[in-house]
Amino acid sequence: MSTEAIRSAPEERLVNLVVALLATEQGLTKDTILSSVSGYREQGAAGASKDALEKMFERDKDSLRSLGVPIETIGDYADPDDLREARYRVPTSEYSLPVDIDFTPAEIAVLNLASGVWGESSMSASARSGLRKIQALGIEVDAPIIGYAPRISLREPSFAPLQRAIEQGRVVEFDYIKGGSDAAHRRRVQPWALVEYDGRWHVYGFDLLQDAERTFLLSRIPSDVVVTRASFDLSLREGAGEKAIAGLDAVAARQQARLQVEPGTEALLRLHRRALSEDETGCLVPYVDAQVFADELASYGPEVRVIDPPYLAELVASRLRRARDRHAEVGA
Repeated sequence: MSTEAIRSAPEERLVNLVVALLATEQGLTKDTILSSVSGYREQGAAGASKDALEKMFERDKDSLRSLGVPIETIGDYADPDDLREARYRVPTSEYSLPVDIDFTPAEIAVLNLASGVWGESSMSASARSGLRKIQALGIEVDAPIIGYAPRISLREPSFAPLQRAIEQGRVVEFDYIKGGSDAAHRRRVQPWALVEYDGRWHVYGFDLLQDAERTFLLSRIPSDVVVTRASFDLSLREGAGEKAIAGLDAVAARQQARLQVEPGTEALLRLHRRALSEDETGCLVPYVDAQVFADELASYGPEVRVIDPPYLAELVASRLRRARDRHAEVGA
């Protein structure tokens, strides 16, 4: 397998697919996408079967549509219901803002700040390469495609190898630090799904050493993820994502914090949208991992005070004390 194929992250493939589908008015056939868009092309060159590539494409379409990307399927012009040679595109009109939308100076300032993270130079080399290949096919590109790949990575380092292992049905090994512990322990896992929950990525699967289904927080994986030669039945992935989310929902339902948050602060903006309720005693916010949630709350400093539970309040206080002591040592 080529080095490029090994390093091609799934999120990069999704970006390349969006770029390609935005770049054409007439649409691209599945064969064109699989042979020309970076991420699929490398997998094919590395020996992936056409059936595997087509299933990958179908999963990617579902993922993008779930994120709100309006992928349109176009049938034969003579018979629109004939989808044997279906073409796919993302209508640029669906990405255009209505003409009656106005922004305040403050909103424009925020958008200008955000644009510093995105830009034409942020398009990855693979995305540019895929666009050039589509242009070489004689397909007209309607407008420059700018800034569909971020300069910053919002993924944990373990995300890409885990996603590849899920796609290939391979067992993985990694070190994992359980909440409340400083020691890492080796895990051997059949990874079935990657899910995002409250802005954090988790991998859900079967822990072969514990002989049980488990959900692991990617930020707690300090080691490289080793993708082994051992395989598992790909049918185990079906419904795994929904099951993982349901499990995380159940944990969050059992763990809720009563918080007092200062008005007009960043903490209020971030926590208010997750609050289940709010009254004069504060807002009630569910959480999954007490250690991770304590890290977040401590980062807000005096903007947040934990009323309940006492265990979480102590976790936050201990973090603030450590930060105070480190600051005192630096100033000494």
